[in-house]
This record gives sequence, C-alpha cells and structure tokens, in this order.
Amino acid sequence: MKEQIMAVQKMQEYIEDNLSDEISLGDLSEVSHFSPWYSYRLFRNYIGLTPAEYIRRLRLSHSAMILKKGGSKVIDVAVGIGFGSTDGFQRAFFREFGCNPKEYSRTKIPIPLFIPYGVKFREIRKEVLNMENVQSIFVQLMKKPRRKVVIRRGINAEDYFSYCEEVGCDVWGILMSMDSLCGEPVCLWLPENYRKAGTSRYVQGVEVSTEDNILIPEGFDVIEFPETEYLVFQGEPFPEEDYSQAIVAVQHSMDKYDPSLIGYEWDNENPRIQLEPRGERGYIEMRAVKKISSVR
Repeated sequence: MKEQIMAVQKMQEYIEDNLSDEISLGDLSEVSHFSPWYSYRLFRNYIGLTPAEYIRRLRLSHSAMILKKGGSKVIDVAVGIGFGSTDGFQRAFFREFGCNPKEYSRTKIPIPLFIPYGVKFREIRKEVLNMENVQSIFVQLMKKPRRKVVIRRGINAEDYFSYCEEVGCDVWGILMSMDSLCGEPVCLWLPENYRKAGTSRYVQGVEVSTEDNILIPEGFDVIEFPETEYLVFQGEPFPEEDYSQAIVAVQHSMDKYDPSLIGYEWDNENPRIQLEPRGERGYIEMRAVKKISSVR
C-alpha cells in the first residue's frame, strides 16, 4: 500500500514541476515505476480524478493566480500554462469557475480554485511526540491593524481535520482566489464573543482592509477585528510529511511561553491565528497579547 501511495505522490510532484509542458501517461509511468495502465488506475483511485482531469484543473487554477496578480494578457497566460489556444482556455476557465478569464482579472471575484493535496499526507495522523527533542522556536511581537475577515464557519470543528470533514477542503481554494492583507488565507480559533450559536471555534478566512468593498461568497460571513498585538511563534523549516510534528512542537512551546517576561499577558478576546503549514518557512501560529496594566 505504501508503495502505491508514494507512486501517486511522485506523479503529483512531477505534474506540479512540469505543469506548463506536455505531460503524457508515459511520463507518469516513468516516475511511478508502474505500467501506464496501472499508473492511470492508481492515480484515479487515490485522487478521484484521472491524470488529465487533474492536470486541467491544476493548470486553470494556476492561470487564475497569474491573472489575479494583474499585468498579464489572457493569451500569454493561456500559452504559458500549456493550453493550445485562447478560445479553448477561455471555455475551460468558464466551465471551471463560472466566469471568463478577463472578467476574473478585472473584478477578482472569489472563485473555487483547485488546491491539490499530496496523497501521502492523507495517511499521516497526528501522534503524541516525545517533546524532549523540540526544535528551536522563533518568537516576535507584531501588530495587526483593524481589519475585516471573510470567514466560513464550521459546526463543531476545533482543528483543520474536523473542519474539513464538516465544510470540505474546497473552502481554501475560494480563499486563495481572494486578495488578502497578509498575502494568504488564515485559520482562526474564535473567542466566544465572535462565534454564532451552533458554529465552530475553528474557521478559515481571509483578512481584508476595513475600507475594501468586497464580494462575499455564498455561505461566508464577515467579522471585524480591532487593532491587535500578536506574539508570532515560528518553527524551523521541516519536510512536508512532518507537518503534524512541526505543528505540535510550536504549540507545545507556545503553551509554555510566559508573555509577562516582556510585559504582556494573553489577550483571549481576540482570535488565535494559524498560517498554512509550509515546510520551507516553518510552521507559524500567532496568539493575541496585550500590555499588562500597571493598575490592578
């Protein structure tokens, strides 16, 4: 079973690295070390899409991210991402997202980007760690401005895994298509004063300026947060398959940290924030703080 999973993972990585090139079933067979027929079957069974469907959806989402940045012509994006013609690209884009490329480039309307997850990560579960070998954790103080956060609420979710079970993993693709103050979506643990009855503490969202007049996707909500100071906890870079250990290591250090050493205390009226675990930068989590009052 592990050999099959790693074969599919290698095919996913090959597709990501060669997305703008012509990718054949023979190419995937070569990296998986299985026959073309068996490689196709493994990919479809584990991913739920054929290789061609997966490649098309991934190319379209990459093209949307290029268009979102602005300054690119539709024809250049179509050719650069591996589509044979502009007309074919426009039709495929509309079928995938419900709008044409030029419209998305102009309005930045939220669309459901395809965010693939490595199949090997589905087999990884969070385990109890021996905390004697904790990594170095970098801690710094930062201030977040007054802002709005467009969120999708769950039901009972307390973490990423339970949240995905409740609302699905496609939420992240929609958030990725939206402009963000910090450059990426965020995950938040909401204090009680920001929760609605029957909704989860853990949510995903995107931070935007209070001045922005943005389109709110159906099923999403908007919360406004005040200017807040945060302690940012950042772990060492890690292999992607070790993301669970990286998260636990940072959270363990954060739980032990005493902010009074720098004249602060925890601010439980503002959300705890989690950024996407990305191995090249280390896991990052933020917890709100406030200065200790001199009058008690």
